[in-house]
Amino acid sequence: MRISVSLYITLFALLFATTNASAAVALTTPELDEIEYPEDEPPTIEEINLGKTLFFDKRLSANQTQSCATCHNPDLGFGDGMAKGIGSEGNSLSRNTPHIYNLAWAAVFFWDGRSASLEDQALGPIQAEGEMNMPIEDLLPRLQQVPFYQQQFKAIYGSATIGADEIARAIAAFERSIVSSNSAFDRYIAGNKAAMGPASIRGMQLFEGKAKCTQCHDGANFTDDSFHNIGLGIEDEGRQKITHNKRMAGAFKTPGLRNSSLTAPYFHDGSVTTLEEVIRFYNKGGNTHQNKDQLIQPLNLTDQEIMDLVAFLGALTSEVTVDRPTIP
Repeated sequence: MRISVSLYITLFALLFATTNASAAVALTTPELDEIEYPEDEPPTIEEINLGKTLFFDKRLSANQTQSCATCHNPDLGFGDGMAKGIGSEGNSLSRNTPHIYNLAWAAVFFWDGRSASLEDQALGPIQAEGEMNMPIEDLLPRLQQVPFYQQQFKAIYGSATIGADEIARAIAAFERSIVSSNSAFDRYIAGNKAAMGPASIRGMQLFEGKAKCTQCHDGANFTDDSFHNIGLGIEDEGRQKITHNKRMAGAFKTPGLRNSSLTAPYFHDGSVTTLEEVIRFYNKGGNTHQNKDQLIQPLNLTDQEIMDLVAFLGALTSEVTVDRPTIP
């Protein structure tokens, strides 16, 4: 049976539209038993603590001036408070430092999604030129000289010889422990109707309704783990650099919104400094870009509705306290 070209195009368009119009996942509280651990084996507290020590250890940068926590500072919402990050040589990086809350449930990592696991993500900035600039082959003997690390790697992984895979596993174990799940929103949906005020409740209704936020920011961590061009990717290829798909030019990962009140500035380029500005940006339909996602449309929100949405985003705050380790 022959199918006309026009009918084929119509069927393809319908399939594409259906694929991209999937229903939003319900907003809920993240469940620890839904975390997918490597080899289905949760880390021990000893492995988490080893990862935390490595995370804060400046030995992981070539000139020993930066640790992972330099850019992912727990006192700054696990960011650095700057529009764009700073490398270990004092150089400016090309993108905003993303927060690391609730990455235990994430499927892809970095703004462009170039890593598919937390373990791969953990080693990326360490080795990257312009960031920590530390080749793994130089890092291993540096850490091997530290008795504490010899002892811990031996106790946890069965060998005092330190390897890259074990470093990645330890840091990823610590990062998976950074869980935010007890916000006013979580308490509200659990039945405590006094947990959120009227403005936050109105904001939640707008978030799921008129403002259409859940088209991208859905689920327990308020992200679809996908990529969208909102009109800001003019000079940065974004996801296209990874996929080589021109339709992904200027598309970046949807950030999770838990603790977003702590993680300013916003967007991949750090160009917006407040949550109110973020909402006003979306309210106008984003910026102009040839690849702008079709989901980004003017919202016609009133000033009151904008402030209600800000109140709801504030209700997603549940700070994570991390005691800084003693570095050996």
